Amino acid sequence: MDNGRTAPPMAAIFGCAGTSLSPAEQAFFRDSDPAGFILFARNIETPDQVRGLVADMRACAGRPDAFVLIDQEGGRVARLKPPHWRAAPPQGIFAALDPATAYRAARLNARLLATELRDLGIDVDCLPLLDLRFPGAHDIIGDRSFGETVETVSRLGRLVCEGLLEGGVLPVIKHIPGHGRARADSHHELPRVETSRAELEQTDFAPFRDLADMPLAMTAHIVYADIDPDRPATTSPTMMNDIIRGFIGYDGLVMTDDLSMKALGGEFSTRTAESLEAGCDVVLHCNGDMGEMEQIAAAARPLDAAGFRRYQRALTMICPPEPFNRKDSLVELAALTGAGHT
Repeated sequence: MDNGRTAPPMAAIFGCAGTSLSPAEQAFFRDSDPAGFILFARNIETPDQVRGLVADMRACAGRPDAFVLIDQEGGRVARLKPPHWRAAPPQGIFAALDPATAYRAARLNARLLATELRDLGIDVDCLPLLDLRFPGAHDIIGDRSFGETVETVSRLGRLVCEGLLEGGVLPVIKHIPGHGRARADSHHELPRVETSRAELEQTDFAPFRDLADMPLAMTAHIVYADIDPDRPATTSPTMMNDIIRGFIGYDGLVMTDDLSMKALGGEFSTRTAESLEAGCDVVLHCNGDMGEMEQIAAAARPLDAAGFRRYQRALTMICPPEPFNRKDSLVELAALTGAGHT
């Protein structure tokens, strides 16, 4: 049921606290009308429970097409875990394979991820990372990266996007315009990158430029000092207009990384306002804290005209999955990677 909601939703994506929605959460989501939701490990027990939670989220929003996101990268960032779900490999495993094998394996793994998510009603995977790997950087990226070269990251990133889309799941390219050089974890502090703009354009920014046709992107809470020394990309109009929309040429829907990360300061109302004013289309809040979500809702607004256009374009890219043999694909992937990820 859509409850007649055809106007733009609120420019926010929210999490919830547990494995089912409380009466307070149901009322909040009905009133706030968010553009989507995100799931974490705390929200997940069994397949049937996840399906029920996803359906309840969409019912509260009154939008059967409200996005439901998850970070199901594989490796150490996986919200769905055994015994109910496959232990998928991290992105970094593909960089160690010969190119032809890596290309087939990366796309096949993404197609499997899409099948696993669609089975639960989840239609957005926060994948792939297009962050390059750099020596000496913080290991928050590490084996989550496809590698050290633009060519490898761009090629494998596109194949992952294609595999997800073929399976009816939207990819999110992250962390735009590049998190790879950060020497700090933005979950805990604000990283600062001193590299020149000219060098960043040739390296960190390049994979995002190569995949600028993808529907969704997530920002990096990082200061790029040569471009805007005062504000991280998420809240910087300069980074958004000159780099993300400008040099990179990205015209898809841009969501913030999680507003509750310690890289950002100030009240949640301030973080929300500054992100939207900088040019982000949607703010993302993940921890399910009701007080923080209420601050965000008070400061947010419906998607503006450009954001709603990007949102609707993304929705049109969710297609029914093409025929796919999961069992045979698992066997093939294990042979390609030399590991039994079942």
